Amino acid sequence: MDPVIVVGAGPVGLALALALARHSVPTVVLDEGPGKDEQRPARTVVLREDTAAFVERLAGRSFGDRESGARWTSWRSLRRKQVMRELSFGEPSYGDAPYDDDLPAPLHLPQHVLTGSLREAIAGERLVKVAVESKLDSLEQDASGLTAHTRGPKDTWWRGSYLVGCDGSRSTVRKLLDIRFPGRTAVERHAVAALRTELPWPGEALLHRMPPWRGGGAEVTGRPLAGGVWRLDWLLPPRGELVTPDALVLRIRETLAGWCGGATPPYELLDTGVHTVHHRLARRWRVGRAFLAGDAAHLLGALGTQGLDEGLRDADNLAWKLALSWHHGHRDPLLDSYQAERRAGVAARLRAADQSLPVLRGGKGLRAYVPGSARGHDALLTDGHVGRGLLGAPSSYAHSPLAPAPSQSETAVGTEPGGPVADVRVTAPDGAFVQLRERLGLGHLLVVLVAPGTGVWERRHWMTAGIMPRLAAAVTALPHPAELLVAESYPGAPAHCVLLIRPDGHLVTALAGVRPAELYAAAEAAVGGGAAPE
Repeated sequence: MDPVIVVGAGPVGLALALALARHSVPTVVLDEGPGKDEQRPARTVVLREDTAAFVERLAGRSFGDRESGARWTSWRSLRRKQVMRELSFGEPSYGDAPYDDDLPAPLHLPQHVLTGSLREAIAGERLVKVAVESKLDSLEQDASGLTAHTRGPKDTWWRGSYLVGCDGSRSTVRKLLDIRFPGRTAVERHAVAALRTELPWPGEALLHRMPPWRGGGAEVTGRPLAGGVWRLDWLLPPRGELVTPDALVLRIRETLAGWCGGATPPYELLDTGVHTVHHRLARRWRVGRAFLAGDAAHLLGALGTQGLDEGLRDADNLAWKLALSWHHGHRDPLLDSYQAERRAGVAARLRAADQSLPVLRGGKGLRAYVPGSARGHDALLTDGHVGRGLLGAPSSYAHSPLAPAPSQSETAVGTEPGGPVADVRVTAPDGAFVQLRERLGLGHLLVVLVAPGTGVWERRHWMTAGIMPRLAAAVTALPHPAELLVAESYPGAPAHCVLLIRPDGHLVTALAGVRPAELYAAAEAAVGGGAAPE
């Protein structure tokens, strides 16, 4: 079987290659660059709880240390001199966080740190080959695979089973597939600076609307990074206002002075730039055996939303579906579900941002007539920045074509069907206690029995007792390999509830007790219908 070809060696392409390797699928990554990434401290990424866990699992390391990334301790919103909202972040819980101070902390790090760590992981992965200085220029498909040609120091033909274009906003793959990419240009513009300094609120991210000092502009955001570094973003008018070096230094000095009581503290300027946000969505994300992911499929980022978050969710969603088709035979319903799930989720986020922009950025208008609207606007912006609500929360696949038919055996738990599951402690097959998310991305379904009291006994004592033998037999009979785990508790779940979870961590269904027929039907639906072909 030919490898999967991944076009593009940015964070999404590298993450997809590593995710496929965890599913035992070989890949070839076509990198048109030299295999190294430019260090730009002002080019940073904010990862929510689910995507941070995903890349840490792939890279085999934590990014929340003092040298690579920073998890924010809290979030503060101000309007002029008034504090509008303060949030304190808790420990990551991987799932739907309550709308309160238990919100998990976002992870903020330079993009080159993330990409470099993924490259290091790939260097030790025998199933991933990276071809540097290889720019795609042609692509042909047939019934059994694809043939791609790259130009560079050595013109090369590549044969693949599938191909995924992770090659950015100007995607060659998208153009070769003749896929339209409609949307809006320059939705927002920001002047950006990365600098090392001391601010009065170490570790705290800040959104300041209408700052009171002269030349403060409409909005400025300060977000901490590791090593005492901060990224500052100033919202610019949609058109005009050329940002010269002198003008940017003046903005920096005025902002720091405004936040530090009138005197500009010492600072070291590391990097600057202008970030322009576009909103675009590809019409199709799949053509035959070729797919789009990341910026090749969508562009977003206004109102604090994070485009890379969505690109990494693309990779997580697509990897296990490609792997199942690669190992067990081409399965169109499963592969079609990638576009159905991911495009719908990104479209909803773009729609929410586009509907909110006129109110939040459009002068007086509606704000003059809506009582308390300033706090409502601030709450909306906070959602985008911290990862909740329509602008920030992970997508749910409740209406996925992979969702099972309704069953009378279903029971309600703290996670809605299609949503990302909570990261509870579970007992693994070898008897070890692990976190649920550590078992994700390994190519199989997860079946979790909620059984209070089992945590105080060794697994061998209860594996042959009560309902366990019947559940174990039902799991063995499923149409796709599954791993049986046991949890003492799960948010909102009654005792003896059985959860079926996809390889990407989304809940398929929760059943009241051991229901072999219903569990089988749900598993069959989750993998695209029917047992894997021989």
